[in-house]
Amino acid sequence: MSSFTPAQSDDVSVATIRALAADVVTKANSGHPGAPMGMAPVAHVLYSRFMNINPKNSKWFNRDRFVLSNGHACALQYVLLHLLGYKLSMDDLKAFRQLDSLTPGHPEAGHTDGIEVTTGPLGQGFGNGVGLAIAQAHLGAVFNKPGFELINNFTYVFSGDGCLMEGVASEAASLAGHLQLGNLIVIYDDNHISIDGDTAVAFTENVGQRFLSYGWQVLHVDNGDSDFRAIYNAIAEAKLEKSKPTLICLKTTIGFGSKQQGTHGVHGSPLKADDIQALKTKFGLPADKSFFVPPATYDAYADIGKRGASLEAQWNSLLGEYGQKYPKEHGELTRRISGELPTNWEQCLPVYKSTDAAQASRKLSEIVLTALAPVLPELLGGSADLTGSNLTKVKGSVDFQPPSTGLGNYAGTYIRYGVREHGMGAIANGIHAYGGIIPYVATFLNFVSYAAGAVRLSALSGHQVIWVATHDSIGLGEDGPTHQPIETAIHFRSTPNLAFWRPADGNETSAAYLVALKSKKTPSILSLSRQNLPNLEASSIEKAAKGGYVVHEVESEDLTIVSAGSEVSIALEAAAKLNAEGVKTRVVSLPCWLVFDKQPEEYRLSVLRSGAPILSLEALSTAGWSKYSHEQYGLPAWGASGPYQKVYEKFGITGSNIAVVGKKVVDFYKQKGGPVVSPLVKAFTL
Repeated sequence: MSSFTPAQSDDVSVATIRALAADVVTKANSGHPGAPMGMAPVAHVLYSRFMNINPKNSKWFNRDRFVLSNGHACALQYVLLHLLGYKLSMDDLKAFRQLDSLTPGHPEAGHTDGIEVTTGPLGQGFGNGVGLAIAQAHLGAVFNKPGFELINNFTYVFSGDGCLMEGVASEAASLAGHLQLGNLIVIYDDNHISIDGDTAVAFTENVGQRFLSYGWQVLHVDNGDSDFRAIYNAIAEAKLEKSKPTLICLKTTIGFGSKQQGTHGVHGSPLKADDIQALKTKFGLPADKSFFVPPATYDAYADIGKRGASLEAQWNSLLGEYGQKYPKEHGELTRRISGELPTNWEQCLPVYKSTDAAQASRKLSEIVLTALAPVLPELLGGSADLTGSNLTKVKGSVDFQPPSTGLGNYAGTYIRYGVREHGMGAIANGIHAYGGIIPYVATFLNFVSYAAGAVRLSALSGHQVIWVATHDSIGLGEDGPTHQPIETAIHFRSTPNLAFWRPADGNETSAAYLVALKSKKTPSILSLSRQNLPNLEASSIEKAAKGGYVVHEVESEDLTIVSAGSEVSIALEAAAKLNAEGVKTRVVSLPCWLVFDKQPEEYRLSVLRSGAPILSLEALSTAGWSKYSHEQYGLPAWGASGPYQKVYEKFGITGSNIAVVGKKVVDFYKQKGGPVVSPLVKAFTL
């Protein structure tokens, strides 16, 4: 292990970071100065001695990844990005937390150069860090060759007390320990302060002992305020441990150097003007200057950038040599880094005829995954301890496991997440953020709600995570209301940039995967049935890929029934009865609202057209269906336990009853009189 060599610029650089963080928050009159001031020394040591990055190319593939899980401390990260020479100017620092600035209130990936993942909700970044580490371990195992360590970066995570209180971090940490992720180093800002005050009021566990029990290496730094050598030694020691992730418990003083240091008063409030002046004087900076950076600090951080540029140049040279010796692997690696899918991969998607056997859409999903696996090696899947129910493991696939366990290897493409839905979601976001991998994860639809925080950040950040969410309605039957997701669909349908698919048959299931895999910046939830569904006569991948289409057409209709998933076949049964009685009835399948809403207005109005009432049908809450229908039929409240056919009968979701309901709708609108205008016709749409 190399030893720490002090630099003349160390003290002034740390002082600069502290003062800039205070200035940034004070100018905005909003933010959190305490943690940035307390973590300035570890941030400086990490970046000046360890981080392999190139600020001139923030997407260099083998860069070290940095995650600020305690995202409220983002003033620290913005200051570092500016000093390092990323695309963040001093004016951007001065615009902290202002409208449309590059320095929003919490870090946002894709918005600010150099930000790897969107953080803020505590614990999410911790989970992202585990995902980033998994991705590196997997891609390294797949592509590295003797003499060609192309993918060997580390992931560093800054985390606070709040992150470690959140359950999502515990779930992710537990799995990281099992997976022996030696490339993951978490630095815990142990300052004993949260919003409510001293952590003694609620958080008195022995964090180090907890992480030891997870299988982590735990190191301690008693003076994170000024002992640069101890900080350096801890990080260097962490990098030497190859079979365990490392937690560095770093004792710091929140708001170090200010009059309120060590108190919760400096956690989330700007410093007073006299406090900032005294702080700068104490650290040898001009008290009368705001946003001041000494030349020595800029020079020191420019050197970090030069080092990174040199490292990337060396890596590019190595990649070229790799291409000469391993052209096939080189082509595959560069394709995956670019995010492009193989040519004609869509041709492997299964296509169905109405005469094909009825199957549960969870089984149809398994058939798609089996077809995709040979042509899309970037798929890295897993399930939250429901593999046999979700049907997500492709036959013959190898588990992603530490080789020492004998259960698989890091080149494996199937992750056993255990019963950790929230951690799984946050980890999947990190896997996608790394690049070169499309993650899919699985559980029952009802339990995607456990991961709602991570799903929301998938949508906000544009992470292409695919959720295989089976057992999606009262159709799961005997498990009853505790497992039947009545309200879940509308929750996720209402989430911006989240494609919630509820396919009705085999072609619609293939279409859901088609669109999900082409949507590089949109997560998808595939809501899949436990019960068998017949293949529809008029369905096709092409039609379903529009999010909605006419599955049974008649002219001059009296009624249109619009439905999704397992209820489309019931709607068709009802339509057949109504048509036999002389009530001309169309049926529309609407497997994905988000995708349908993106179609041209002319097309949408041809599917859900004016002229006759539209009745929606779904074995879930009716909330949201008024956007597409005049009348809604679904679940009034919770489901029930029993054989699924009996449960459907109990709630009147049968062809016979929906025919009766449909006749009532037709009679009502005829008696009401006047034109019936499509619910899609609006004065404006957002």
